[in-house]
Amino acid sequence: MTAPTMPTPTTSPLTTTPATWADLITAVQEAGQYPTRAEAERITRIVLSALGGHVTGDERVALARALPEEAARVVASQIPATRPLTAPEFVDSVATRIEGATPATARWDVSSVLSALPELVGDDLIARTLAQLPSGYALLFGRADLNPTS
Repeated sequence: MTAPTMPTPTTSPLTTTPATWADLITAVQEAGQYPTRAEAERITRIVLSALGGHVTGDERVALARALPEEAARVVASQIPATRPLTAPEFVDSVATRIEGATPATARWDVSSVLSALPELVGDDLIARTLAQLPSGYALLFGRADLNPTS
């Protein structure tokens, strides 16, 4: 009897097939109900670039390794933020990058992208990432926020 093998970093935890950029975009398009793949791709790039500046250290490296190559480049190419943003500030920062966005539409966009990540990268990495971010981000990833905000 052989021991089960661990998935490769870019493998969805639920399958042994490597997750692709197309898989991520499809998940975001479905979650956000975007009318076109191009719109889902544009939003995904904006949100991942914002996230890339706020996830640092080992979690940033692990996230980049676990994501499809194109998404990994977007995350890894960002300069780390000088100060962590609260979840509402993060959403507001994304809103400034999306033409015509409001805080409500930006929150939808952020949640559409971030809630697609756990299936691609695994709950453990998302938990480690959330532990690094200020309280309030869990809801953006589609998770319950069990830590009260200070």
